[in-house]
Amino acid sequence: MGILLVEDDKTIALGLEYSLQQEGYGTTHKANFASAQEYIESSLEDVQLCVFDLSLPDGSGYELCKLVKQKKDIPVIFLTVVDDEVNVVMGLDMGADDYITKPFRIRELMSRIKSVLRRYEKQQQGQATEHIELGNITISTAEAKVWKAGNEMALTALEYRLLLIFSQHQGQVLTRAQLLEQIWDVAGDFVNDNTLTVYIKRLREKLEENPQKPTIIQTVRGLGYRAGE
Repeated sequence: MGILLVEDDKTIALGLEYSLQQEGYGTTHKANFASAQEYIESSLEDVQLCVFDLSLPDGSGYELCKLVKQKKDIPVIFLTVVDDEVNVVMGLDMGADDYITKPFRIRELMSRIKSVLRRYEKQQQGQATEHIELGNITISTAEAKVWKAGNEMALTALEYRLLLIFSQHQGQVLTRAQLLEQIWDVAGDFVNDNTLTVYIKRLREKLEENPQKPTIIQTVRGLGYRAGE
């Protein structure tokens, strides 16, 4: 398992490399944007996950994330000293899979890495099978049908698409911008920020045991939504 670590603080980088290697991960460390960009463009085939510092001396972790996502579908975790919702949302919109705010505990980062990797593995398994499970919801991608506790449900085309997006990104925070980008003009329906709220409300009313206290599609305050664990 190869991890690309981009961190300009030598002390933090050494500590992270040591801890990752102790966990059995292979690591490649780059200290600035330029060297990381060169590596991404030439050697990304050996990398299964990236950990990027957002603030680099010669560039941004945002741009590195964009480069990675254009070349390969692998998870990206951001390290940031700014506990700022705007920065977090921007990173998620660019395709980041998780973030952690400095200072952090090594165990917390290891837990995030393992969680993101498990999520990607489940997504790949879900894409290879005709059925996806989300709590007590079962989705048949071959038939475009949905069952709740064994009972078939009636969903509109846009509701189904929205549910499918959530089911394929279980455990991942999805911003409203990400959701809008993926469901734009499904079945000829115009979708804006306000109508997205309506569709999520309708979907919850059909899926949740108690729509006022959702457990399948949860709101992550200030960031967006998360389905599943």
